[in-house]
Amino acid sequence: MSVRALLVASVAVAFVIEGGQIHAQDNSNVTNLPKVEVEPPQTSVKPGRSSAERQVVRPVRRIYIYPTAPLTSAANDADKVPASINYVDSNDIKRTGSLNVTDALQQNVAGLNISDVAGNPFQANVEFRGFVGSPVSGTPQGLAVYQNGVRINEAFGDTVNWDLIPTAAIKSVSVVTNNPAFGLNALGGAVDVRMKDGFNYHGAEIDTMGGSFGRIQSSLQWGKQIGDWAVYGALEGLHDNGFRNFSQSDVRRFYGDIGYRNDGNEFHLNMGFADNNFGATATVPIELLQQYWGATYTTPQTTANQVGYLNLTGKVEATPTWTIDGIVHVRAFSQQVQDGNPTGTRPCVADATLLCFGDGSTPANGLNGMQLSNPFPAGAILGEIDRTTTASTTGGFSLQATNTDQLFGHDNRFVVGTSFDASVTHFTASAELGTIGTNYVVSGSGIFLGQSGNPVSIGPVALRTTNQYTGLYALDTFDVTKAFAITVGGRFNDARISLQDEIGTALNGNETFDRFNPIIGGTYKITSGLTAYAGYSEANRAPTPLELGCANPAMPCIIAAFLVSDPPLKEVVSRTYEAGFRGSRDLSFGTLEWKFGGFRATNTDDILAIPDPVLQGFGFFQNVGSTRRQGIEAEANVKSSRWQFRASYAFIDARFLDSLQLGSNSPFADANGNIQVSPGNVIPAIPRHRIKAGFDYSITDAFKVGGDALFVSSQYLVGDASNQAPQLPSYAVFNVHASYQIDKTYQVYGRIDNIFDNRYATYGTFFDTNALPNFANGGAAFTDARSLSPARPRAFYAGLKATF
Repeated sequence: MSVRALLVASVAVAFVIEGGQIHAQDNSNVTNLPKVEVEPPQTSVKPGRSSAERQVVRPVRRIYIYPTAPLTSAANDADKVPASINYVDSNDIKRTGSLNVTDALQQNVAGLNISDVAGNPFQANVEFRGFVGSPVSGTPQGLAVYQNGVRINEAFGDTVNWDLIPTAAIKSVSVVTNNPAFGLNALGGAVDVRMKDGFNYHGAEIDTMGGSFGRIQSSLQWGKQIGDWAVYGALEGLHDNGFRNFSQSDVRRFYGDIGYRNDGNEFHLNMGFADNNFGATATVPIELLQQYWGATYTTPQTTANQVGYLNLTGKVEATPTWTIDGIVHVRAFSQQVQDGNPTGTRPCVADATLLCFGDGSTPANGLNGMQLSNPFPAGAILGEIDRTTTASTTGGFSLQATNTDQLFGHDNRFVVGTSFDASVTHFTASAELGTIGTNYVVSGSGIFLGQSGNPVSIGPVALRTTNQYTGLYALDTFDVTKAFAITVGGRFNDARISLQDEIGTALNGNETFDRFNPIIGGTYKITSGLTAYAGYSEANRAPTPLELGCANPAMPCIIAAFLVSDPPLKEVVSRTYEAGFRGSRDLSFGTLEWKFGGFRATNTDDILAIPDPVLQGFGFFQNVGSTRRQGIEAEANVKSSRWQFRASYAFIDARFLDSLQLGSNSPFADANGNIQVSPGNVIPAIPRHRIKAGFDYSITDAFKVGGDALFVSSQYLVGDASNQAPQLPSYAVFNVHASYQIDKTYQVYGRIDNIFDNRYATYGTFFDTNALPNFANGGAAFTDARSLSPARPRAFYAGLKATF
């Protein structure tokens, strides 16, 4: 195998050449980046020289590689990446004891924070530098997510369903910043997930764990290489009752890979399936939390996600300096959501035997278009169960070429690639009227709302959308000197979105968004253990079909449910500057690695979900001018033979740059339900300070202990863009874990999360205090408009792992 073949090896694998053999290595260095040790070709010696002169020492160069584009061969020497390095490997994931990859990301990436918006840990928002990758429809998405080179943001709303990623099968996760090569949505960066295969995972492992709140989970993985062929499979299952009412989780996932590798060429067929069900209990009024920490507001709130995908990948070493990568993929995604809510439907003021919508005089119509009669008893509290279904099929391909020929006698790395993805989505929504009991459960009546409101704001929806996303990118890294490297390039994105109303014509529309996003940056290796970097890039996000279908302030809709005819939205453009230092140093007792950097990202035509100031629970999407996110990140990792310590700090300053008037349920809203946002106001739900620390210590070779600490500062509640209400308080949480290796095969382990049983919330917003009575307080009116998402109390877990 050539030296260049090693350099373009999968970013998830590290190789060392020893005696002509290649051995899989444990990525246990402090930064955990994959590494390759390269021996240059034997230097020729002229005949007649002495044996001593013939004996040539060939220096070994260790290179840590990092992804710079979606396909694997674009991985480059980390010292030449003009951006921050954020890398999590399978050992980091295993250390959490969790089948939720977001837990490992929060522990190991300085600027990343998790907020439990949906009330379920498997449906959390991942916020990085003020940009969000969320499973919640209606959340403006600012992160692109890739699995084995395939973009997995869902087609309809660019949502990210973290629960569908098979965690046990993950080899590595990189959070790539300041790089437009990752295409649409990479405003704040791209999360690049690489999966295991039979070439880099050998053997079998069974891991079973149980504990608090009815948690039981198990994973099985197996990998084997037979000559040029390799096979890998992983199976996961989990059940958790949750600590809140109606908050159960059931996760079932499979991932498999068949690979072939020969003479620098490599091909893989990988596939995955998942079938997950969640109780997503969302936020709850603070007055109910004060009575019971596991309280819920309106239910049912359930989500069912299913996915199946098939990818064929290939890497061909066309010449000693050219490598071709390709992917062909297909993905089918289905989601069913039930959401119990208060309703705008009520008995008509003039005639209580009929139902009206909104103002008490506008008829509430049935599916036949006729006004509904009132079948509910007098005094009944009405609600509705909103149901949506989303079924998307996505197919596409990516092709990439990497060249390492020298340019003008200098080392050079050139990458050019293209991608095409086409999706078809069928979206439906319905609203069933019902009554709300004292436990806030909505009981359906079998009566469904037709198009109602003035203007029409609710009613059944049947929408077919098509997305066509095309990208063309190129990156070139040129070594000006041995220490100084420059990277230039860019990506052209073309997004074509079509909406076809399958009930009427109001939702019909076609939109096209085109943009070229450049990148320029450089790195300078000041010493062997110190590198400086700086760069500038641009990225864009096209409005999603969901956003395009709900963008009219005069015709608000229930976000992610009832879409209406709308004006067009503009695409979001982000311009990012980033600079910093990173380095390493060998100490007498171990190794220190560190990094320090700063960034500034300015968005133009940012898109937010805006609550309607009149109809509670309704809203619309709107371009809100310019916003800015800037900050610093610092991280240090120290590792010795028996212990490891890491700590990080991130400061995020996120602000509006333009004056705005926004609808809000905030108690500080004016008589029309609006708040005034001024330039410099802080963007809600983005904590300014994040401090993380963790350690592991080997008391003996068999017995190990460790712990983690997390501090997140206060943040403004969603809906308080004017910064007038009290902030959601800061919180600190501490976790501990321990393991004992019984023998070569068996290990027992345990962990305690939130050891001090701190009661805190990770997300907060406002609700309409007049929508429903406070049944926990005898039916009195709510007096506090804050609604929070409570975090899990102290939890105990224990498990057994068998490795063969």
